[in-house]
Amino acid sequence: MTKRKWEIWSFDFPGKGVHPVILISHPDRCERGDVINVLYCTSQKQSRPIKESEILLDSADRLDWETFVRCDLIYTVPSAELIRKRGSVTPERRRLIKKKLIAIFGLLDENQ
Repeated sequence: MTKRKWEIWSFDFPGKGVHPVILISHPDRCERGDVINVLYCTSQKQSRPIKESEILLDSADRLDWETFVRCDLIYTVPSAELIRKRGSVTPERRRLIKKKLIAIFGLLDENQ
């Protein structure tokens, strides 16, 4: 099955179990790469406040419940080990995630 940037899939993280992930690699890598970049997501079921480094997803993104996207760490995972597509990040939340990644990693700061 073809994978696309901003889709939400599941991945079985060693020691963490199955969690949603957001595909953030370049579109060519998402479609054909053996390894791709993803953002780890965790259920909001623990009823904790959202952290500064997170963005909230919900049913608008076709998830069953509120889910936090951790934007402070990018994982690389084998594309073949992604489990079922769960949804796709809405355009507005894509903008928020991009903005958060730029801020966290200082991507526009030429002095870093």
